[in-house]
Amino acid sequence: MRRSTKRYLRQGGLYAVLAAVVIFLAVSVDWGNVHRNFWTPGLGDNWHDLILTGVKNTAIYTVISFALGLALALLLALMKLSDVLVYRWIATVYIELFRGLPALITILFMAFAVPIAFQWHAPGGTAGAGVIGLVMVAGAYMAETLRAGLQAVPKGQTEAARSLGMGPVATHVHVIIPQAFRIIIPPLTNEFVLLIKDTSLLSIVGAAVGQRELTNVSRDFLSSGSTAGTGTSLAQAALLYLIITLPLTRLVAWLEKRQQRAR
Repeated sequence: MRRSTKRYLRQGGLYAVLAAVVIFLAVSVDWGNVHRNFWTPGLGDNWHDLILTGVKNTAIYTVISFALGLALALLLALMKLSDVLVYRWIATVYIELFRGLPALITILFMAFAVPIAFQWHAPGGTAGAGVIGLVMVAGAYMAETLRAGLQAVPKGQTEAARSLGMGPVATHVHVIIPQAFRIIIPPLTNEFVLLIKDTSLLSIVGAAVGQRELTNVSRDFLSSGSTAGTGTSLAQAALLYLIITLPLTRLVAWLEKRQQRAR
């Protein structure tokens, strides 16, 4: 038997197994029960709050967490690459600590433990404290990404900048950091997508009516409104998350392919 024939038979067998699994799952699901519990009538009552409150606040929290986390990450990355040993130790301890802790624990700590211990309340209440927790975690993860990007810039760029009379600070600001950001755009975009989903963790600390993010709004609909007692609002929230994140994940894939072609 030819090698190409064997390949076609193997691929055909894999497709047949996949089709059998799909058919089995489709037959096994109680579609009537799914429709009653996850796509009940009265959907229009939910969309208004889900989009105008949930999606809007999710976007706001994501942008704030990403911007502040990126600024923190840049500081930590520069500290970790510093010649000063104390700075390197501080950055390393911070990064390892907040990469090791679950994001939910950090959010709960900022929302409840810090106000008790220091008598300090974050702007925006528990929602603001939760965002600070996301900033701290995002900063730790993006710091390692930035560090790798800074180290990926060829050393010849630094030498060329120094030969032109640029000092260490000017070299980093005008030469090293801009090139590093071009290198790490795909992983940073991926981190942005992860932050969109991580904002759902803020629902655990509660928020005022106008501060609720998408998961929080959908959870409130589980016990109130025309679809109370069903998972309809959760299905709607899941659909909205996919509408937001899928284009961004495709953007990450496109950016990665573009970088590979450029190399």
